[in-house]
Amino acid sequence: MESPPANMPARVLEGARLLVVEDEIIILLELEAVLLDAGAAVRLCGTVAQALYLVNHEEAFAAAVLDIRVGQSDIAPVARALERRGIPFVFYTGQTQFEPVRAQWPTCPIVTKPAPSWMITGAVARLLRAGDA
Repeated sequence: MESPPANMPARVLEGARLLVVEDEIIILLELEAVLLDAGAAVRLCGTVAQALYLVNHEEAFAAAVLDIRVGQSDIAPVARALERRGIPFVFYTGQTQFEPVRAQWPTCPIVTKPAPSWMITGAVARLLRAGDA
């Protein structure tokens, strides 16, 4: 496994408002802890419907971390809503088989579960830097 970059600041996501969509509560809470430790403000969602509501009606996010499969649903509706609003996202998934969602966003970063915290925060930090460019 790769080592974390030596120059990665501990609070690399300071002040970023992030959406996290994951149906497994333990993984959701782990992601929350990792992202909070990196300085982000985090909004958690366990369903596609809840995430769609937040994206479309309630909150502005700097980026999102999305599981590809949320319960029996795929994350495509949320990804499309984020894309329409210009909000970048990364897939955090354990899906090893071909997923139609991955084919729809072939350039979207993917972090494979399980991943070390620095890999997750690094992927989100790269999204935010790309948005600033």
